[in-house]
Amino acid sequence: MIVFADTSALFALLVRDDLMHIRAKENFASLAKTGVQLLTSSYILVETLALLQRRIGLAPVHDFNAKILPLLEIVWVDAEWHGRAIQRLLTQNNRNLSLVDCLSFEIMEAREITEAFTFDRHFADNGFTIAAFHHVDNG
Repeated sequence: MIVFADTSALFALLVRDDLMHIRAKENFASLAKTGVQLLTSSYILVETLALLQRRIGLAPVHDFNAKILPLLEIVWVDAEWHGRAIQRLLTQNNRNLSLVDCLSFEIMEAREITEAFTFDRHFADNGFTIAAFHHVDNG
């Protein structure tokens, strides 16, 4: 089984004082126990690393690269993926939905992935299942 990994969960996994840290750790451990493959996009990597660096510092960036990145299958974004994400963003016409989210949804649909390791309600709003024990609306 493949589950899409989103920034909200990856960030929470590495930041001990994040409100979702414990839930992210529990969910990550549960996914690992069941042999789930986590897939994400290069845009998620950029977004996650930028948040970690800006909010916490370079130590969690190092931890991410050393401990989490090797566990992820990455979809590297090219012009075609970017164009699909832009088209979806413009079609959705929702300023609260990010380009990164739209790309995630495009990848999930193309790869027939129905579940996401996330705490972002936009995934559920777009018909995907939140692969977590707990779901919290965080905007």
